[in-house]
Amino acid sequence: MKLTFIHYPISIIVIIIIGYLSFFTPPQPESLTQIPHIDKLVHLCMYGGLTISLWFEYLRQKKTIHWASLFIECIAAPILLSGCIEILQATCTKNRSGDWLDFAANCLGVGLASIGYYYIIYPLHKQKRKNK
Repeated sequence: MKLTFIHYPISIIVIIIIGYLSFFTPPQPESLTQIPHIDKLVHLCMYGGLTISLWFEYLRQKKTIHWASLFIECIAAPILLSGCIEILQATCTKNRSGDWLDFAANCLGVGLASIGYYYIIYPLHKQKRKNK
């Protein structure tokens, strides 16, 4: 298996956006601070979106699912990225902090997106390929 970045252009863009959002100092609008745990919802959406883009690009290239490579590319890689970013936030920045609950929200986003993609989008994708 040859993994090249050119096969994942959407995911690369999403990773760059996540990297930027993870290290810049966000504005603190008062309306958002009134919503409890809004940042956890943002984490869930960021990593859910990344996982969806990875699944989409993986299935666009492959005719069948190779479970080991799918797990590494679409599930383990976003979780590892998430953990690395949380560690970097805790150790290399003064304006951000690493948070276990952020990491948990990231993992939940990856898990929910994977389950949703597998049970909703993948059957449609498989049916579309069969009809071609």
